[in-house]
Amino acid sequence: MSLPNLITMARILCVPLIVWAITSGQMLVAFVLFMLAGLSDAVDGFLAKRFNMSTELGAMLDPVADKALIVSIYVALGFTETLPRWLVILVVSRDILIVGGFLVAKMINRPMPVRPHPVSKLNTVAQILLAGLALGALALRFDAGWALPVLIALVTILTLLSIAFYVAEWIRHFGTNGATR
Repeated sequence: MSLPNLITMARILCVPLIVWAITSGQMLVAFVLFMLAGLSDAVDGFLAKRFNMSTELGAMLDPVADKALIVSIYVALGFTETLPRWLVILVVSRDILIVGGFLVAKMINRPMPVRPHPVSKLNTVAQILLAGLALGALALRFDAGWALPVLIALVTILTLLSIAFYVAEWIRHFGTNGATR
């Protein structure tokens, strides 16, 4: 177990604490933990690359930690009505769709390479910015003003585009090389 993997595991273990903090109205605690989780993501990636500490386990754990954090925060922010529930459903459904698609491909012996699409990377950045802004506004008691609806619109558009790109990729993948039912 390398240091970057331990940091990633700590980020995963932090997720329930952030959800608890959000749902119990402890927004400053949630915001600080969210910021620490973001910092830990940067630190574990830096350590893994800079000091050649990358592992297969880390390559699998890091995206799990990221998705667990984003999905959990969105669900908690939807539960508290900070974010619209339809947006939470869209974001969570997209992630379920992507994971489900890759699992189905693997189960039918047609595995697909896991390569995040550039739109998905932008989507993740927008999702993190929206979560951070929403938590920050609640924790530090400021009015996010026009930025909140703009980020909600951006996350919506990027999430829908991401779904479209993955569906198109799956159609191409399953439509080639004699895909069977």
